[in-house]
Amino acid sequence: MSRAFLVVLDSVGIGGAPDADQYFNDGLPDTGACTLGHIADACAQGRSDDGRQGPLHLPHMGALGLFHALELGCGTPKAGLCPASPTGRWGAATEVSKGKDTPSGHWELAGLPVPWDWHYFPKTTPAFPQEITDLVCEIAGVDGILGNCHGSGTAMIDVYGEEHLKTGYPICYTSVDSVFQIAAHEETFGLNRLLQLCETLAPHLHKLRLGRVIARPFVGGPGNFIRTPNRHDYAMALPAPVLTNWVQDAGRRVYAVGKIGDIFSMTGIDEVRKGPDEVLMRHLSDLVDEAEDGSLTFANFVEFDSLYGHRRDIAGYARHLEWFDAELGKLLARLRPGDMLLLTADHGNDPSWHGSDHTRERVPVVIAGLGAGSVGQVGFVDVGASIAAHLGVPSQGPGKSFL
Repeated sequence: MSRAFLVVLDSVGIGGAPDADQYFNDGLPDTGACTLGHIADACAQGRSDDGRQGPLHLPHMGALGLFHALELGCGTPKAGLCPASPTGRWGAATEVSKGKDTPSGHWELAGLPVPWDWHYFPKTTPAFPQEITDLVCEIAGVDGILGNCHGSGTAMIDVYGEEHLKTGYPICYTSVDSVFQIAAHEETFGLNRLLQLCETLAPHLHKLRLGRVIARPFVGGPGNFIRTPNRHDYAMALPAPVLTNWVQDAGRRVYAVGKIGDIFSMTGIDEVRKGPDEVLMRHLSDLVDEAEDGSLTFANFVEFDSLYGHRRDIAGYARHLEWFDAELGKLLARLRPGDMLLLTADHGNDPSWHGSDHTRERVPVVIAGLGAGSVGQVGFVDVGASIAAHLGVPSQGPGKSFL
C-alpha cells in the first residue's frame, strides 16, 4: 500500500501570483515578488556569501524539477540551475483564498479554500480595540499590555522584553496576517500561564474570524532574548473536512510534523512531532523508515519563514535551502516503491522584498517517487486531491488530481 509525505517549505514561493497587486508590504504591492528566484539571483551575483558561497546549490530539489517549477511560476528561466531532464514531476500551484498567511495556504493545500474573509487589525497604534485589551488583562490578571501594534516578533521582544520582565505585562502584537500574538518570558511570566492565556482568549477572537492566537514564549535577558520552540498556535476550527480527515476516516494513520497539528486544530491527526527544523528533519527521516503503509505524513518546516523571510535575510534563507536539500538527498534513496513525497509551500516571503511580511506568490509542486514530467499550472486544492488519489481515499474537496 502506498504512503504519502506532504512537505511544506514554509514561504518558499516562486512568484507569479496573478493577484499579487492586491496584496501589500509597507504600502507597496507584492507584484514581482519571487522568493526562490530572487534568492537564486542574489547567490549568482555574489550578494549572499555570508556562511555560504556561490550560486544557489540545490542538486536534489533541482534534479526533481524545482527550478522548472520556478520558471513555470514566474516565467523567468534560471540559467545553469535547470537540469535538462528532471527526474521528478513538477508544477506551479496558485491559491484562491483571500490571504497570504499560514492557515489560508495550508487549508487550501489540504483541499479547503477559506470560505470567508479573515479579520485583520489596522496598522495603527493602538492596534486592538479596548475591549480586546481589557479581555487580555482580565484573563492574565494584569492591568496593562505592551506593544498593541503591528510588529516583527523578534523586534517586539527586543523592544519590550525588559519592560515585560519589570511589569509582567504580556507583549501583544499583530501583523498583516489574521493573528493576535502574545509574547511572554517562559520563566518570569510562565509558559503554562502564557498557553492558558492564549487558549482562553482564542475562542473570543475566533468569533471575529481571526485566524490564530499565537503563544510566543521566550527566554534570556536584556540584549539576549531568544524565542523558544514552545510556540503554540490556537487556530480557528475548520468548517469542513480536509485531507487529514479524509485519510484518517479511511482508517489510515496521519502524522503531523512541526506546526501542522496547531494549524489544523488537531483535526484528523493521530500523532504530532515538534521541534526546530533540524529536529523536524530527524522526525521526517524516522517516519520515512517507520510510517505504516497507507499513512500520510504532513510536515511544515517553518524556519525558512520565521528566521529568514521575515527578517529579510537572503544569505540565511539560501543556507537553509541548501541545508534542507542536502538532508532531502539522504531521504530520497530510502523511499519505498510506491511512496510519494511532494514538496510545496504555503505562500511566499521574499527576503529581498520591501517590508517584513509574507508575499503573495505561486508555490512549487515537486514530486519524488511518481516518475517524471510537468503537471503544469494547478490549484492549491489539487495538491490535497492528488495525495488522496495516490493513497486511494475519497477526496471531498473541489480539487482535481493531477497524477
